[in-house]
Amino acid sequence: MGLRLTNALNSAIAFHPGSIRYSATNLRSPKLVCCDSWLTALCLLAMVAVTGCSRSPTPPTKSSQRNNSVGVETTDATNTDNTMAREELRILGSIPEFTLTDQAGKPYFSSELDGKIWVATFIFTRCTATCPFQTAAMADLQRELRSRGELGPVELVSITVDPEFDQPDVLLDYAKGFKADFDHWHFLTGDRDELWELCKDGFKMNVESARDATTLITHSQALVLIDHDAQIRGYYPALSEDAKIRLRSDIQKLLDEQNPDRFDEVTQVDVPEDVRDPAWLTDRAVSQIKKAESYEVLHDFKFQDQLEQTQITFHDQVVEDVKRDFKAAHYDHGAAVAVADVDNDGWLDLYFVCQLGTNELWRNLGNGKFEDITDRAGVGVPDEVSVGASFADVDNDGDADLYVTRIRAGNKLFLNDGKGNFTDFSAESGLDHVGHSSGAVFFDYDRDGLVDLLLTNVGKYTTEQRGPGGYYLAYAAAFMGHLHEERHEANLLFRNLGGGRFKDVSEAVGFNDKSWSGDASPIDANEDGWPDIYLLNMQGHDEYYENQQGKKFVKRSRELFPESAWGTMGVKTFDFDRDGMFDLFVTDMHTDMVHALDPAEEKSKMRRNLPNNVLATDGNHILGNAFYKKTGKDQYTEVSDSIGAENYWPWGISVADLNADGFEDVFIAASMSYNYRYGINSVLLNENGKRFVDSEFILGVEPRSKGSAQPWMELDCSGEDAGHPLCKNHGGKLSVWAAVGTRSSVIFDLDHDGDLDIVTHDFGGTPSVLISDLTDRHTIHYLEVNLVGGPSNRDGFGAIVEIGVGDRTLRTVNDGKSGYLSQSRIPLYFGLGEAKSVDSIRVLWPSGTEQSIPAPGSVNQLITIEEGDDVTRASR
Repeated sequence: MGLRLTNALNSAIAFHPGSIRYSATNLRSPKLVCCDSWLTALCLLAMVAVTGCSRSPTPPTKSSQRNNSVGVETTDATNTDNTMAREELRILGSIPEFTLTDQAGKPYFSSELDGKIWVATFIFTRCTATCPFQTAAMADLQRELRSRGELGPVELVSITVDPEFDQPDVLLDYAKGFKADFDHWHFLTGDRDELWELCKDGFKMNVESARDATTLITHSQALVLIDHDAQIRGYYPALSEDAKIRLRSDIQKLLDEQNPDRFDEVTQVDVPEDVRDPAWLTDRAVSQIKKAESYEVLHDFKFQDQLEQTQITFHDQVVEDVKRDFKAAHYDHGAAVAVADVDNDGWLDLYFVCQLGTNELWRNLGNGKFEDITDRAGVGVPDEVSVGASFADVDNDGDADLYVTRIRAGNKLFLNDGKGNFTDFSAESGLDHVGHSSGAVFFDYDRDGLVDLLLTNVGKYTTEQRGPGGYYLAYAAAFMGHLHEERHEANLLFRNLGGGRFKDVSEAVGFNDKSWSGDASPIDANEDGWPDIYLLNMQGHDEYYENQQGKKFVKRSRELFPESAWGTMGVKTFDFDRDGMFDLFVTDMHTDMVHALDPAEEKSKMRRNLPNNVLATDGNHILGNAFYKKTGKDQYTEVSDSIGAENYWPWGISVADLNADGFEDVFIAASMSYNYRYGINSVLLNENGKRFVDSEFILGVEPRSKGSAQPWMELDCSGEDAGHPLCKNHGGKLSVWAAVGTRSSVIFDLDHDGDLDIVTHDFGGTPSVLISDLTDRHTIHYLEVNLVGGPSNRDGFGAIVEIGVGDRTLRTVNDGKSGYLSQSRIPLYFGLGEAKSVDSIRVLWPSGTEQSIPAPGSVNQLITIEEGDDVTRASR
């Protein structure tokens, strides 16, 4: 640009470099139009470098300092201020009263600035040296003050030292080039002698005629800060970035000094604007209630959020990458909630996982209340990013041990002493893998009586940089990580050696998989009694590995599942229609991120997917949730649309018989958070194995009692958060509200009243504890079954329980899966519908034993079945 500009000037031809219009035939008046101040300054810097309008710098003296090469001079006042320690703002002088003329040609009185803080600088429009930089700095300051709501309490004043040329119309034209707000930024002119006297005697800054032919006027390039009493409080060289930062800070000090309580009121902002109880929620509720008139399933009961009554105070803390800065990264997948009776007192306890801060273990006191026993139990895992939690009896000693997955910090295995006191056994166990770990699934793949572990690892989505709290910052394009081979991480299979020790056998058994997986589930697709693996892939095809009698795994993914959803999160196997075969429900989150759907479209599949080169697959995908109905050995048919299994933004799923009618229902945790619109959690009641019917509004799950929005973060728009996009039009403190979004959930009988309750883990917020009133409204019949393995693993994971009720057989597999990223030790729940008794009970144990047990004399109880013992024992 410099050469072009020089040639243009030499030939006196008009030149327009970018957004700067500079007329070579009138060098006295460069006109700046439609440009950002930083670009103006950059362009003018180039012009100064080539026009040769400056003189060589003069070495600094005690009384003066040449700040640049164009004869800009600072006086003792500004020089002293630049070097002194700025622990407090001193009073450096007072500004006398003045009357000048503004850019509109109207009189401007200094009294108009009374009671206000203002920043002044002296310029002239023909200046091609520092004046454009001074004015650009003022433009930057105007923009920042406006974004904080502080333009007005703080005024800007630019005073010319060349009034003969800088008439009001010239100043007006010049100011427009910097997008000046003339309500608060004033360009002043007047009599030359008065202006120079004001500059020298009032502002204590130098101005003088040029000493050579290349410069018209020399003057200070400082910006001057004046308080509400017209007292000078600081000088700030416009060419110094450090000085401009100090100026902004000192303005805040004066605003605080003037009004110490100015931040007492916090401005509240909703992101997006309609996130708080949007109108479509009401429309959805009305529509669903109307449709319920035709439902052929019990739906006359409610859930009520009783979090406050439980005294659980857990609040999820998330990393800044997804909280303050919103980066599209896998941190937004959140964390787990898992359930187990950690102290063997007969009541199921809750473990909440947290990204920052501490995970929390809450003991069920049996009276509807919980107590925090995290510290006593020793399972807090503080100051690390935790993700998943799985309870399992890894050493077969009869209690719930705990495994916690983390991001690049080493996973944790805690062994339980049976009383809820845990010992960190991570290093000795061989399970302290370091990676981007996610869901962990315990199952006995070799049927040796010990639970093994399938560990999913998402892939490398973080950099080496650390953020607040010590977490690793994510890549800016983390969700394109699957396109980078070097970012793939292996999913791992660990064999239990006994005594809580494990060995990685992934390669030995042929389980070589680098899918970007967040979770998985054991299934038995070929019905041979050996648990196979269905592995989710949030950025690619799901994978299916067939178990070859505990010795090898063979990938048969596309043979059984030629189409899969591309961005899967949740998976659960259960007998949807009670035909004796286990179907497979898979939720797809990432496809729903391809484009935004209107709330009215949420039950439909996506209309388009990403291009194949982004998918990195053959493109053979189901564009939404997938429901594979089992039709025979190794045979599945995808039926999601015909049975109503679609929803929007799903994460994990929990399956249980919520209305105790003998058919298992589904709770789907859903919704994003900041900065997306609200998304509902879904309750799909199973209508006699024929279809799912939407019931979340009917049952009181939606709208949530805590609303659709939650406090997300607080920004100091006049301080360290000033540059945040949300601070653009705000000053002071900003309370940002964002959508409530559930990630994980678990269903169990929390209060022992015979019906099933739901506990959620809400991203960046508080959980919901949804207590059912089914047993208060209806007389129901149910049976709960607790399994204790003998030759099989102690948890009985992998066992199939069959309950005969009249001409139906209720068949359930015990896998501990309930919700995203978690595994729990929960009794199996069988709703019996109208049946008041059961006819038979049969257990198919992982060991291969088939055990028939005499039916209990009564229902509505929890029974315990021990492998090899033909007697059932009432546990509650």
